[in-house]
Amino acid sequence: MFQYFSQQFLLNYWEKTSVMMAANNLPREVNAEQIFGMAEKEMEYRVEFFNKLTHTCFNKCVEKKYKEGELYMGENTCIDRCVSKYQQVTNIIGQMLANGGRPM
Repeated sequence: MFQYFSQQFLLNYWEKTSVMMAANNLPREVNAEQIFGMAEKEMEYRVEFFNKLTHTCFNKCVEKKYKEGELYMGENTCIDRCVSKYQQVTNIIGQMLANGGRPM
């Protein structure tokens, strides 16, 4: 799926995110293949997250019959709230998984 990303791109991405990973106690002694694999998984996750977010909020907030070419105020507000809640819930779930399923 992500074959169009070069290994150098993903290595650069890894370097940029290594500070965050160090904070999560990930080992520093990982080889380039492991770095590539982790960066690729991260990119896949981000694309999947975006696709699910877009699908969920669009279906919830945008009317099925288009009356105008632009979103109206109510749709914009709904989408803003939907995206915010989706991100909050995703962060809470991630934190719970990191804590072994215990609520914070």
